[in-house]
Amino acid sequence: MAQTYAQIQKQIAALQQKADAIRMKEVGGVIDRIKVAIAHYELTPEQLFGGKASATKPVSKATASKRTAKKSGRVSYSDGNGRTWGGWGKRPTWLREALAAGKRLEDFQVGAQAVSIAKEAAKKPARKTAQKRRPSTVLYSDGAGKSWTGRGPQPRWLKEAIAGGKSLEDLRASR
Repeated sequence: MAQTYAQIQKQIAALQQKADAIRMKEVGGVIDRIKVAIAHYELTPEQLFGGKASATKPVSKATASKRTAKKSGRVSYSDGNGRTWGGWGKRPTWLREALAAGKRLEDFQVGAQAVSIAKEAAKKPARKTAQKRRPSTVLYSDGAGKSWTGRGPQPRWLKEAIAGGKSLEDLRASR
């Protein structure tokens, strides 16, 4: 039995709806992969859409903190100013400073994950806090808040100060 024009139009409309739904799912996956690539290569809007920015630029603290988030392609914590952290590895400086200033980690959680974690935290009894370790003795300081204990590799600010003509004795912190 032959189909009528109206029946074929109805089938076309139904197929178009299915095609639109599938396309939306695929677009979501493509966007996620693009975001991961942008974070991995630290691309700027000028690089993506044209502009006067150069192809190479120095890495800022904000882009350096995004490196931990690129592993999963998902950001778990953000300060709302473009600085993010994926929740793995050492906490970035901006987050440690905010926590030291009295903020809570939950204040920086992003998306649905924050809601589910907050609900779980409300259900669980509070854990006992571990004893605090004694603070490390600061051996070297730049006088502007940056310090180094003498353990581990030398930080960038110290290497730059030494390259600028200062000696370790010049940077030794007063006790």
